[in-house]
Amino acid sequence: MPNTKSAERRMRNSARKNLQNSSVKSRLRRTEKEFRASVAAGKLDEAAKLLPGVFSAFDKAVKVGAVARPTANRKKSRLAANLKVKPAAAK
Repeated sequence: MPNTKSAERRMRNSARKNLQNSSVKSRLRRTEKEFRASVAAGKLDEAAKLLPGVFSAFDKAVKVGAVARPTANRKKSRLAANLKVKPAAAK
């Protein structure tokens, strides 16, 4: 339990930010999972259409501070590479 008024405010702010960040991260996981599922199913056209949405979700997460920029850049790079590698593997 907080001992000071400022600690009480920080606790309320932390709870509010935690809720917002968890919402953003949940959206990230959902979009990334949908993209990976379409790549795994071989639906590369659909996956290519989903990729900008995934990138946008990562960029928005970075903007609000839910995810660090290097983490988002690394994941975006790996997802794009994943899309490019699959057609070569299918040949």
